[in-house]
Amino acid sequence: MVSENTLVFVYGTLKRGHPNHDVLARADGHFLMAWASAPEYEMIDLGSFPAVREGGGTAIHGEIYAVGDLEPLDQLEGYPLLYDRKRIDTPCGKAWVYIKHDAAGERVPSGDWKE
Repeated sequence: MVSENTLVFVYGTLKRGHPNHDVLARADGHFLMAWASAPEYEMIDLGSFPAVREGGGTAIHGEIYAVGDLEPLDQLEGYPLLYDRKRIDTPCGKAWVYIKHDAAGERVPSGDWKE
């Protein structure tokens, strides 16, 4: 469990190899592990990025990071206007995940963005 930093679970363009991964560097982010959530969500394809909403039966595949500053991530995600943050249990401890308000679009059945 990491206590000196805040944990965040990312599932889309913030993951390694994706276009917004550099935002994690601005957040002083450090990769901890790849992981899939409990099957309690639904991933929605919004074109150039995904969103997650609660209430589905899909495990969301992503990465857990320890970050020193949530502000760069909050700005990217439009928190709290477009996304909310929810703490979920992970193998590394409680982590924030961004949940989209009113996400509508094509469902990603695998829960893995751009697999």
